[in-house]
Amino acid sequence: MSEERIPKRNEVPEEFKWRLEDIYESDEKWKEDLERFKASAEQIKAFKGRLCTDPAALLEYCRLSDDIDVLVDSLANYAQRRADEDTANTYYQELIGQLMSVYVEFSSACSFITPELMSVDDETFEGFYKAQPDLELYRLAFDRIRRKKEHILSEEAERIMALAGDVTSVPENVFSMFSDADLKYPDASDKDGKLHQVTDGSYVPLMQSPDRVLRKNAFEALYHTYDKFKNTVAATLSGQTKAVNFRSKARNYNSALEAALDSNEIPTEVYTNLISAVHENMHYMYDYVKLRKDLLGVDELHFYDLYTPVVADVDMKITFEEAKETVLKALEPMGEDYLKIIREGFENRWIDVYENEGKTSGAYSAGARVHPYVLLNHKDTLNCMFTLIHEMGHSVHSYLSNKTQPVAYADYSIFVAEVASTCNEALLMQYLLKNTEDKKQKAYLINYFLEQFRTTLYRQTMFAEFELKINEMTANGEPLTAENMSKIYGELNKLYFGDGIVLDDEIKLEWARIPHFYYNFYVYQYATGYSAAIALSQKILREGEAAVKDYIGFLSGGCSKDPISLLRGAGVDMASTQPITQALELFGELIEQMKELMK
Repeated sequence: MSEERIPKRNEVPEEFKWRLEDIYESDEKWKEDLERFKASAEQIKAFKGRLCTDPAALLEYCRLSDDIDVLVDSLANYAQRRADEDTANTYYQELIGQLMSVYVEFSSACSFITPELMSVDDETFEGFYKAQPDLELYRLAFDRIRRKKEHILSEEAERIMALAGDVTSVPENVFSMFSDADLKYPDASDKDGKLHQVTDGSYVPLMQSPDRVLRKNAFEALYHTYDKFKNTVAATLSGQTKAVNFRSKARNYNSALEAALDSNEIPTEVYTNLISAVHENMHYMYDYVKLRKDLLGVDELHFYDLYTPVVADVDMKITFEEAKETVLKALEPMGEDYLKIIREGFENRWIDVYENEGKTSGAYSAGARVHPYVLLNHKDTLNCMFTLIHEMGHSVHSYLSNKTQPVAYADYSIFVAEVASTCNEALLMQYLLKNTEDKKQKAYLINYFLEQFRTTLYRQTMFAEFELKINEMTANGEPLTAENMSKIYGELNKLYFGDGIVLDDEIKLEWARIPHFYYNFYVYQYATGYSAAIALSQKILREGEAAVKDYIGFLSGGCSKDPISLLRGAGVDMASTQPITQALELFGELIEQMKELMK
């Protein structure tokens, strides 16, 4: 047994738990609203046949839809946040199941809406705005629906697609329960024989340990466990790609990629250009791999050597309280209004701070309308401080969009989601480098900055390329097995890291533990978002208040414009490869700085 164990949920002090009572004071209140949501299906059905014959009815429907959106936001956030506190607690899993069942029924009841909105010509629709001027608020929302006319099906087909939603979400749900609740790893011993508990939350801190024996043992403990279940996970991931391809084909898209990106008004070239731009700049990664090997002084560099700091004797232990103080200082260039929101989150229990048994792994910000909620698994590391500022970036984005935009436009596009978070990270890094005189600590920080480029721009692009390949295989009728996915994943690691690292057999199984492959072409946006964030952070530090004003406008924009236009308003053009190329050039410059510091 390990000497230190993860606490149970009821052992964590209240001040380190998020306050979900801000949404519902009790489960009973949640259930009352679930009944209201159930009843809304009949309310929606009452509009059938009237949406495009009576402009007043159309406006009434829009306002009802807004009210239901707010209701569902509360229901979903409360149930999912409670479930994430302890994934082994079946009670809240059951609540999610109840909500999903009602949602499927509600979606089925809504199946007539889009076909009706498509049934009239543009001239007739223009007449609706003249008859009911308040409908102008919803013009953009209607335009976004009507532009997809070729992808909208008949009323009966839409009803079937809605019913299928419960089925096509199964692979992601299965993987989540398997990975978060059921999968357990053996303890890993360090060079002195002391055992350390391996969990999804502790794995990265273990990989950052200076003890190479511990890193290797933790690496093998995790991947050898996945190896025992690789066929099950392969079948689950295969099911995900089939669900994605089913939806894209049913809606007459040319590919699953096109279907996924079209929902956010992003051309597929943005995705493929990212991969091409990174491929053209692989030499920087190969140079970094060689530098890491040299600085670690190892005969062979392994994948379990990629996360440990290459600068010795630098103690960067950072408590949660210290992390909060540093975050506030680093974000001072954003101005007092921005800082006020951050403080509100810190002081009013928006954050669930520490790992407990069964708590979902990783970190996220959920943009609930009452206020955002942040899940962390804080470990007093530099990485965890960056995670904190990252998730608070998401939170401010959600907060401002919800407070500024009407309900119809409050939810920002996934494409821009990672910009606000990674801009915060870039500001934190610039603050730390500026305020660090110690040569070794500065080298440590530059190494951390380099790691952000490696893990965000290169690694996430590799994930994106893998996801594209396996979805193309499914579209072409090729089976996905543990063997062929491991082969593809191994080849990609070889391409992205080069000959300077040993291609460990274990890393070929990394695909089996990545939850983002169940998010339908989500992961590429980490890389595009990081590129945009680097540009925006430099602009804010260089131009000050004027740049901050443009940036706050972007954060407050929700989805009131398409994502590319919103970012252009903040000063970055993501329709080009320029931000990606410039970011990778900065990566190269940082490598040279690191070489000079470490001489």
